[in-house]
Amino acid sequence: MEIRPGTPYPLGAAYDGAGTNFSLFSEIAERVELCLFDDQGREAKDDLPEVTGHCWHGYLPGVGPGQRYGFRVHGPWQPEAGRRCNPAKLLLDPYAKAIEGEVRWHQAVFPYSFDQGPDVADSSDSAPFVQRGVVHQPTFDWTGDRRLQRPWHETVIYETHVKGFTILHPEIPRELRGTYAGLAHPAAIGYLRDLGITAVELLPVHQFVHDRHLLDKGLRNYWGYNSIGYFAPHNEYASDRRPAAVVAEFKQMVKALHQAGIEVLLDVVYNHTGEGNHLGPMLSFKGIDNAYYYRTVEHDRRHYLDYTGTGNSLNMRHPHVLQLLMDSLRYWVLEMHVDGFRFDLAAALARELHDVDRLSAFFDLIQQDPVISQVKLIAEPWDIGEGGYQVGNFPPVWSEWNGKYRDCVRDFWAGRDATLAELAYRFTGSSDLYQNDCRLPFASINFVTAHDGFTLRDLVSYDHKHNEANGENNRDGSDHEGSWNCGAEGPTDDAEILTLRARQQRNFLATLILSQGVPMLLGGDESGRTQQGNNNAYCQDNEISWYDWENLDRERLDFTRRLIRYYHAHPVFRRRRWFQGRRIHGSKVTDIAWFTLEGLQMSEEHWGEGFAKSLGVFLNGKTIPNPNPKGEPVEDDNFYIIFNAHHEPLSFTLPPAAWGELWLKELDTAEGWLAQAESLMAGAALRVEGRSLVVLRHAT
Repeated sequence: MEIRPGTPYPLGAAYDGAGTNFSLFSEIAERVELCLFDDQGREAKDDLPEVTGHCWHGYLPGVGPGQRYGFRVHGPWQPEAGRRCNPAKLLLDPYAKAIEGEVRWHQAVFPYSFDQGPDVADSSDSAPFVQRGVVHQPTFDWTGDRRLQRPWHETVIYETHVKGFTILHPEIPRELRGTYAGLAHPAAIGYLRDLGITAVELLPVHQFVHDRHLLDKGLRNYWGYNSIGYFAPHNEYASDRRPAAVVAEFKQMVKALHQAGIEVLLDVVYNHTGEGNHLGPMLSFKGIDNAYYYRTVEHDRRHYLDYTGTGNSLNMRHPHVLQLLMDSLRYWVLEMHVDGFRFDLAAALARELHDVDRLSAFFDLIQQDPVISQVKLIAEPWDIGEGGYQVGNFPPVWSEWNGKYRDCVRDFWAGRDATLAELAYRFTGSSDLYQNDCRLPFASINFVTAHDGFTLRDLVSYDHKHNEANGENNRDGSDHEGSWNCGAEGPTDDAEILTLRARQQRNFLATLILSQGVPMLLGGDESGRTQQGNNNAYCQDNEISWYDWENLDRERLDFTRRLIRYYHAHPVFRRRRWFQGRRIHGSKVTDIAWFTLEGLQMSEEHWGEGFAKSLGVFLNGKTIPNPNPKGEPVEDDNFYIIFNAHHEPLSFTLPPAAWGELWLKELDTAEGWLAQAESLMAGAALRVEGRSLVVLRHAT
């Protein structure tokens, strides 16, 4: 069949109902072959006949959905100059919407000779060992589905894993477990709805690569932070194994979650790819135009700048790399209907030269894009490079994983000194980080635990990590995570230790959900999920990481469900605006006030007492500046919350009657939710157990 000229755009493989247009960008290419594969793996090659603006393109009539394909790029092999063209290697289309197969680790997958060294090209054919793109069917019956656009201040995020959440679920059919269809099953969605979740944040679902060194040890890249296809849903999570069927299955999952009122956020990894460093494989970008797509060392183009710890960093200084990322984001929003993104190691995306540049081209593009600027955008505001910790420094359209919130809340409940003043900032939305550039409290994505680290149960149970199963002699993972760390002040009796661990979990959960900002719950923390002390389970695609549905902590699950319902029921815990510390219209008292355990308003000297570990906070629920679309304020009850991070009980005096005459004690983390609220008058003394939190609601 004769290949026609086609068009340079759109890039990738675009089926129009009569045939497919193929287009690949490469500035360095001298010739590009389109390679088509049949069901038996037989290859047919033809040169793309046209090049326009460095986009090589051609159109094949009669070629449609299900067709497997790849490219071979002819050009210079000059590793010292960063040029690595090798037509013996079949290359994956960066714009492939569906990808078939997985990488099989063989010498042929690498562009250089193992025997003669990395500067000598290897001529063995990689096609039998690498993945292929698949032409997909773009049409899908969405039946009116669209992004939910839930306001940030009404959002509760649940960070989870498509496979891990569903693989052992007894109510999901076996053939659907571990898949997009499994996550769309009524049993999975019903659990999330009952918990009160409004958004799932899925660990990476872009097509990714399992590292060779992990497979050699019998492990796998479970988390998926090793992307190779920025448009394709990871094919291992598809229950339907037909070529390209993964696209429709992913869309059906999004549609089902949307019907349940749950948004879908994707954890995306645009800072590096799965091709590794100069000794890594050649799968796609490296063979298409290596020095264009990757940051190379200025004085030795053989090597890559690495701000991510993975071997390479994408080159955000070149327009076609930026275009790739923006096209990918728009595709997932417009065609796949996702509601937002969490950007892994987002500081790396801001490095145009070396320093992190807040106004880099990538963020400028996001800001002005009429599609992407309107979805939920979350930055992991750090990378491993110099100056990479950028919490609080992202542009106004962004929210951020607030690492300072995590660290402060952990330190406070561990009883460490000099955390009280910072806790006040973190509990009220971290205005010290976000208010000065006109951002609002929902700029702070609050979390205590995440996929990277201990689960909540393990955080309060282990003093040291136990990553032995990762095969690195327990050297990997953070050394700075520990238990509740009570030291000599903690209990020694086994029963008391278990009691305190359960209380500390309730403390963390209550603090997280009741803080201003957006709460993010690590999936499984609501039900006592453990990884047996492994705080870096990225390679554990097994029972260490998977949800154990047969052994849920039902008491913890019920506590968390009630806590999230409480959050949804009381808008004072999810304000859109900052507290002002002054009276608001229609109220006799300030919108927020802080108290000592004696019931006195705190002064500057109280905040300066580094050893202080307790306080009370009054939250005014009257006339909350939480306008709905009509601009009307919201009213709620007033609340008084007591924090006691001391290791022993303390007697707290409630504030005088001006702040409320009668209070109802509804939650005490030393006990849990009270079956019947306890009434307390203004000025009354209240015993608060060591390391516990109490919530009182004003009786109106």
